[in-house]
Amino acid sequence: MARLVQPPPKYTPEEWHSSNHLQYFNAEHERAAAERLRDESVRLAHETEVRTTQTQMDVNKKLDQRITDINFWKSELDQKQGDTEDEISTMLQFKARVERALADTELPLMIAQQCLVNREKRMKVDLVHDNVEMQLQKEVEVIEGVQAMLQRTLEQATEQIRLLRSAKYYLDKDRKDKFQANGIDNTCASLENTSGGLRFAKDAVKVEKNSVTPDEWEDFSNKNILKAEREKNSAINLRSIIDGILMQTLSDLQAQCQAVNLAFQKRIEETVEAKTKLEQHLAQVMEEISAMEQNIEMLKRAIAEKEAPMKVSQTRLENRTFRPNVELCRDRVQYRLIEEVFEISTNIERLREKLADAEASLKGLIRKQLSLEEDIEVKANSLFIDRDQCMELRKQINHVPH
Repeated sequence: MARLVQPPPKYTPEEWHSSNHLQYFNAEHERAAAERLRDESVRLAHETEVRTTQTQMDVNKKLDQRITDINFWKSELDQKQGDTEDEISTMLQFKARVERALADTELPLMIAQQCLVNREKRMKVDLVHDNVEMQLQKEVEVIEGVQAMLQRTLEQATEQIRLLRSAKYYLDKDRKDKFQANGIDNTCASLENTSGGLRFAKDAVKVEKNSVTPDEWEDFSNKNILKAEREKNSAINLRSIIDGILMQTLSDLQAQCQAVNLAFQKRIEETVEAKTKLEQHLAQVMEEISAMEQNIEMLKRAIAEKEAPMKVSQTRLENRTFRPNVELCRDRVQYRLIEEVFEISTNIERLREKLADAEASLKGLIRKQLSLEEDIEVKANSLFIDRDQCMELRKQINHVPH
């Protein structure tokens, strides 16, 4: 059986009017709200536009100021880097001076030591610990002392150059970083809203862990500059010290070299004088030897010349012993002949004694001749060592400024 369809409910006219008024009210409310929202949106859009523009301008100013700050510190670093580089170059020159001065002490030291070795070859009494030897030993001590001082100075110069290079390294690194930062900030400053290549960067707004504050940033460069300045001042002080050391060591070396040369000169003069006197004495001894040899020959002739008178006297005495009987008289002739024999014998004995003395004197003169000749040879050897060997070697010594 078919169901009967219920008709929709009917509203009253009041309800109809009420519904219309409600729609009007709601529409007006929504429109008013929308109008207010539009007004607020326009104001907000204008406000954000103004603030965005102002903020961007402020960022641009800060970028410009940052670029100015970077350029300032970069300029300071550039100047200090140039100063440091110049100081390194100057210190290298001073180091080279010290190295040359040190190298130039090798030959004088070798010569002084060789002179001491050569003078050990002096002979006998001339092997004396004289002023020359003392001055040579002192010269060796002076040169070795100078070498030790120059070596220490060289090490100080090398260390100072290392410190300057270290300071320059940090300056260069800081300059390089600032050059890169300056390029980045200049690029950022040149960007506009219409620039190409703009993009959204995810997580761009964050603080890097290794970032520093502006004060720390300035302090970093300032420390690098102050370090370079300190090392430069240290290098300037060291250069002044090096100048003083080079002057003092040169003066010490020249003074001692002159002292040695003067000692050699005086010793050579003394040796020449002694050798000359010995040669004079040798000449006199040689003359005396010749005279003594003639004297000995004369004494021998004198002794020989007494033989004939002795034979005559003894023959006469012997012949007179053959006188017969009473003629064998001890007369005055007999006594005189006996006296003559004794007289001749005595004279011969005296001559022989004098001959012995003369021969002994001749031997003494010959020994003295040999002694003088030997001493002259000793002096000649000493002269050869001091004048011909040592002084010729010492002509190579030339202490010059560095």
